[in-house]
Amino acid sequence: MTSVLVLGAGKIGVTVAEILARSGDYQVTLADVTNDALTARGPADVKRQVIDVTDAAALKESLAGIDVVISALPFFLNPAVATAAKAASVHYFDLTEDVRIARKVLSLADGAGTVFVPQCGLAPGFISIVANHLVKAFDEPRDVRLRVGALPQFPDNALKYNLTWSTEGLINEYCNPCEAIHNGVRRELVPLEGLEHFSLDGVDYEAFSTSGGVGTLCDTLDVRVQNLTYKTVRYPGHRDMVKMLVGDLKLCEHRGMFKELIEQSVPITRQDVVLIQVSVTGMRDGLLTQETYAKKIYGDAEESGQSAIQKTTASGVCAIVDLHRDGKLPATGFVRQEDAGFNDFIANRFGSIYA
Repeated sequence: MTSVLVLGAGKIGVTVAEILARSGDYQVTLADVTNDALTARGPADVKRQVIDVTDAAALKESLAGIDVVISALPFFLNPAVATAAKAASVHYFDLTEDVRIARKVLSLADGAGTVFVPQCGLAPGFISIVANHLVKAFDEPRDVRLRVGALPQFPDNALKYNLTWSTEGLINEYCNPCEAIHNGVRRELVPLEGLEHFSLDGVDYEAFSTSGGVGTLCDTLDVRVQNLTYKTVRYPGHRDMVKMLVGDLKLCEHRGMFKELIEQSVPITRQDVVLIQVSVTGMRDGLLTQETYAKKIYGDAEESGQSAIQKTTASGVCAIVDLHRDGKLPATGFVRQEDAGFNDFIANRFGSIYA
């Protein structure tokens, strides 16, 4: 039985704890800074523990006897958890989309006897696994296009959007620089630019550059491809309204205010849909060829109460933990998402949601 400490009793953390505990192979403890969050959200079949991760002594104590720690905390708390995990020789996994935090985790992984796996989930996460898989099928891969969106099924406000996950993560997407490869050169793009429109299954969408979703894929595919872009998918018109908020009203300079405005004005929903589209173009057997992975995954609020973004994100990190447990990932050091094999991932009991 593998002992797991899940830090953060938010929507994703609770779902991770439920999935792992239900498998019967993991002994799960769910922790949060307040007992209220644990009482309100914690699943019945896991242990609960109140932990303040900013208290180094308390965090160290909580890791005693633990095999794996999964951080579902706000991104800025992850360095403290990763540092404690290294000291305690505990395998570390997180869900951060923040590039700077992922780089800090990378530095901590140097010389570690356990694994450090940041950016698990959907994007970053699974999106890198499928992209790397498609690239390997080409003799000369050229262009990689990653498009992901978590959207309400029934948009009825001017933004055509509902909250489905971390507000801090959403603000990071809209405000931080975006990594890309353009004409063979690594670049940082301005968020909210590169607007494009497309249709899928008769529905119109827009996509634009956002931060964090590409994970470490630019490192992995640097020199190998000419162009690599990641864009977030929304319903048409959303980008222009957000650009007004971050450009004209300067809310990226006042992120606390931005977070409060979003959470007080934009309702949450479990009735969402996750849209994934990855396309790779290049030469194969002497012919210019394109391969695409496309999928829609819907929230099932009436059945399990889980939104699509909850299911995809939580299943992503659970599958990576499971693959490591089964010896299908490196045993120590820094592990990139694309180190996981696509076929191993979708054949996994947790990753099969993407199959």
